[in-house]
Amino acid sequence: MRLAPEARDEAADLQRLTLGVGTAADGTPRLVRLGQVAELRESSTANQINRRDLAREVEFTANVQGRSLGEVSTDIRRVLDQHAFPSGMRWRFGGSTKDMAESFAYAVSALAMGVIFIYMILASQFRSFIQPIALMSSLPLTLIGVVAMLLAFGSTMNLFSIIGIVMLMGLVTKNAILLIDFAIRARAGDVHTEADAAGTPGQPLDRESALLLAARVRLRPILMTTLAMIFGMLPLALALSEGSEQRAPMGQAVIGGVITSSILTLVVVPVIYCWLDDLSQWARRRWRGTASPVQHPPH
Repeated sequence: MRLAPEARDEAADLQRLTLGVGTAADGTPRLVRLGQVAELRESSTANQINRRDLAREVEFTANVQGRSLGEVSTDIRRVLDQHAFPSGMRWRFGGSTKDMAESFAYAVSALAMGVIFIYMILASQFRSFIQPIALMSSLPLTLIGVVAMLLAFGSTMNLFSIIGIVMLMGLVTKNAILLIDFAIRARAGDVHTEADAAGTPGQPLDRESALLLAARVRLRPILMTTLAMIFGMLPLALALSEGSEQRAPMGQAVIGGVITSSILTLVVVPVIYCWLDDLSQWARRRWRGTASPVQHPPH
């Protein structure tokens, strides 16, 4: 039921509406005007009420321009955290921001799983739980080049740059494997030096000489693979093709990480290998000392 149009044009018409509040002693209904029990004032409200998970929802949508989505989301989050909302009200991001957060979480999970599987494979191949740490010490070195290259190109850390970091894990670990594996075989006497004209294995070398020989012999293949990866990723990093601006951070991350890791691998990895080798020798001597047989007096 609706009032006639002429009876609902003004707020005063609503105040004159009558409400039934019961019956009198003679059985007639008792009527009260709405203006006697309520205060009517003008205000604005939503013309549509949306609900999500059985709760009312107000959605604000916007596009970004001139700045990345992550920067804008961070600024909005900072403002919302400083604002005290009434009880029962909360906020959350949706749309592209939500999809980006989920993609970042999946990428970080893939990165963690990659590190774990690389360690397991190296530990099984080298039959040691300590030597893979020296090999994987080159992984953090990639972040130096990644951050520097992204800053140089004015790019941001996004999903494509994280994919580039995942790609770098295998490339960087390969250089360390070439170096340390050759040093281990040189210490065992399984490689021949330039003085061995017949190509027969030479004498076992000490640790420092083995590392120096490995760096000199493995420098060429390390540089070859590094330069091949750099020139292969250069068109992607420069965004020469149409629509490649979105994928450019992946190439930039790979180039920066490969350059710094290849240079620092020849310096940092041998040092960490020496430290871990000293640690393993100390632990081996300590274990042999505690595991020495105890002589019991004769009965």
